[in-house]
Amino acid sequence: MGRVVVVGSVNMDLVVATDRLPGPGETVIGGRFSQHHGGKGGNQAVAAARLGANVHFVGAVGDDPFGTQARAALEAEGVDLAGLRTLPGVATGVALILVDGRGENSIAVASGANAAVTPDDVRSALASLALGPGDVVLVGHEVPTTAVLAALVAARAAGATTILNPAPASGLSREVLAAADIVTPNQGESTVLQAATDGLGGPGGPERLRSAGLGGAYLVSLGSAGADLVTAGGTIRVPALAVDAVDTVGAGDTLNGALAQGLAAGLGLEEAARRAIVAASLAVMRAGAREGMPTARELAAALER
Repeated sequence: MGRVVVVGSVNMDLVVATDRLPGPGETVIGGRFSQHHGGKGGNQAVAAARLGANVHFVGAVGDDPFGTQARAALEAEGVDLAGLRTLPGVATGVALILVDGRGENSIAVASGANAAVTPDDVRSALASLALGPGDVVLVGHEVPTTAVLAALVAARAAGATTILNPAPASGLSREVLAAADIVTPNQGESTVLQAATDGLGGPGGPERLRSAGLGGAYLVSLGSAGADLVTAGGTIRVPALAVDAVDTVGAGDTLNGALAQGLAAGLGLEEAARRAIVAASLAVMRAGAREGMPTARELAAALER
């Protein structure tokens, strides 16, 4: 079984649940506050670890209480943190999250230490792991684009499978997309990425991105509708489970972590994608980005049903 290496962000999530999301300039009172460990990278690492992967994390936190808590939470999940730097005098990333009564969310992030991750940090951490075929490197875009590109290039050169989670999707060049074996946008991110193929002609969407060599395959998440898997063989719809959503925060991170875990376990892309969509479906049934992430036993039970 290969390893999962996550290169990405660590945040503390400060969440307010309200009946509805406020509009511009509007204040909505009566919300309920909670604090959760987050950051897309940290969440994805936890999702993969809970499903049984050997997970290593590369990123940075600050030398503040949030950083100490974030490190302890990842260690408690069994994530190897040799590649997680603690930066003196820098704040740990913070995400402010609003969730409405339907489970939809709005998020603003103060990147903090995540913005200080450098290409040299990433190359050094990946070199120490002696990556090879069978390993999977999952890279998110909540760290600088230069670090994202360095991670994808180094991982591919070592023979590992590369996954790019383009969140946020703005600022990603063709060079970055071309270094990813699999790209995992949601619908909005997929639309943003299409700008990278302007002037190429041909059919639009992920199909055009893939055919232009900007990513080997695409897994486009569609919320409750599941996902579209776009490969050289065509596009297939991967259905989600029918569940009552409580909180969609963390669903995409669960999908990415589960996809990486499945590939590292030796599954084919289609099977790994199907398992990942089921895992994401389970994640929305409980509040919190990590609180709903399933264990290997829970995922197995859902797949049997």
